[in-house]
Amino acid sequence: MPNLIVLIGPTGVGKTELSLQIAEHFNTEIVSADSRQLYADLKIGTAAPTVEQLNRVKHHLVGTLQLTDYYSAAKYEEEALEILQQLFTKKDTVVLTGGSMMYVDAICKGIDDIPTIDEETRQMMLERYHNEGLEKLCAELKLLDPEYYNIVDQKNHKRVVHALEICYMTGRTYTSYRTQQKKERPFNIIKVGLTRDREELYQRINLRVDQMVEEGLIEEAKQFFHLRHLNSLNTVGYKELFNHFDGSTDLAFAIEKIKQNSRIYSRKQMTWFKRDKEIEWFHPESKNEVLDYCNLKLK
Repeated sequence: MPNLIVLIGPTGVGKTELSLQIAEHFNTEIVSADSRQLYADLKIGTAAPTVEQLNRVKHHLVGTLQLTDYYSAAKYEEEALEILQQLFTKKDTVVLTGGSMMYVDAICKGIDDIPTIDEETRQMMLERYHNEGLEKLCAELKLLDPEYYNIVDQKNHKRVVHALEICYMTGRTYTSYRTQQKKERPFNIIKVGLTRDREELYQRINLRVDQMVEEGLIEEAKQFFHLRHLNSLNTVGYKELFNHFDGSTDLAFAIEKIKQNSRIYSRKQMTWFKRDKEIEWFHPESKNEVLDYCNLKLK
């Protein structure tokens, strides 16, 4: 049976370098599980693999989308599984790495077969969100799908809007599509988690933001300020700078907000990953221990 090494962990922990080393060790390729590195134009703010890194190991699902492209975890599941199927015809082992929790789960567990929203419904709900506000849409969701209303993050407009999109497009509740049954995969999954002491991780995150600014993050974000309404740009590192560009904040505050929001995101990632008891945890500099563990679990 082929093997998929899934290397996960919070933003800034050090997944990139170790993923390259693991891929080189097994003479294989990397499939990205990063929902923002998919966008070709977001290189600096997403810490996308450099040209040198891409030359070291072939990557898949990096820089494949335009900012205006619609994408979803369901689409990712479909495309990534197709790529894995092709890779496993020539490789016994493949590496999947990234910090997007839904994307990792899409491959390891599968996601429910929820219909893709048509453009007409999406535009209608987007206009309603902007015109009527989140509170009114939450009240509507409570009427149409009370079960999902009781568990959804009611401050997360994307989840509330998406549930209503399903209700309107299909005539069924969003809950009725959420079976949450784990799908069987035709490959062995080895989950490796990377973690650091919280203070060490926070220092790395702060330093990485400073490096991004030095590398041209502000200039990169300026190019796309006119597209700030796009979902692809509702991303830490860009949305904070957009608030600076429109005069809401000064630059120093915006950069501090990027650091703060990155740290908050890292905590959310760890909370999500810690629920998965199949993950074996290592320090990112424990390359030999990680390789020993992977070799032990290979089938």
